[in-house]
Amino acid sequence: MTEMRSGMPWTYRLGQHYGYATDFQALTHPSLPNYLAIAGGSTLGVTDDEDPSAHQLSGSSVFGQALAHGHTARVYADAMPGPCTLTNAEKYAVRHNPWTYFVDERAACQANDVPLDSLAGDVSSGHLPDAGMVVPDVCHDAHNCSLATADAWMQQEVGLAMSGPDFRAGRLAIVVTADEDDRSQDNVVLTILVHPTVQGVVASTPLSHLSLSRLYSEVLGLSPLREAATASSMTSAFGLRLARG
Repeated sequence: MTEMRSGMPWTYRLGQHYGYATDFQALTHPSLPNYLAIAGGSTLGVTDDEDPSAHQLSGSSVFGQALAHGHTARVYADAMPGPCTLTNAEKYAVRHNPWTYFVDERAACQANDVPLDSLAGDVSSGHLPDAGMVVPDVCHDAHNCSLATADAWMQQEVGLAMSGPDFRAGRLAIVVTADEDDRSQDNVVLTILVHPTVQGVVASTPLSHLSLSRLYSEVLGLSPLREAATASSMTSAFGLRLARG
């Protein structure tokens, strides 16, 4: 968290302007279980980074939950060569794309888990999904490249999302977080919430990736999935008020 503050100045300033959490914990190491907790409200017993062939998970994700209740959902994955790609490909890491693991929703994933270049059109048209996720590649997430590179990518992509009519109308809340820390700060990660109604908020409530999963469901007006049902609410912690419609 300290490294992100110092090495990603644009991102940290964004959090200072809107809101950031001081006690947001990833659940575990390595990456995949944390992504599954966001998407599914539980690590679902996964303790490694194996691809979907090793973890064919049943039940709903927050994205499938959205679609099942008449909402929209989309994941935008950086460097992914095609929709819902189930294996690693150069800078694309499937372990960072949790929808690919939910086998009951594979058809929905094929239709709505898309390469990042689809984002710009959805932003400009005002048709961002009700439940969405943007996943950086392993350079842009600072895994294989510098924090400065990640910060520049964040400025580009978050700045893009903020430029569209969904954000200006108050329909879009943007959460910036990390899957895990570098094992130096008890897995506390810098987490930012960006929305026009959130100004200068420092949220001290203990939060986690399960809280982020709960936020997806709360925004949709649905019951949180699995263990997310008992997680602390980011809506309450940040005083978030979303516009409807």
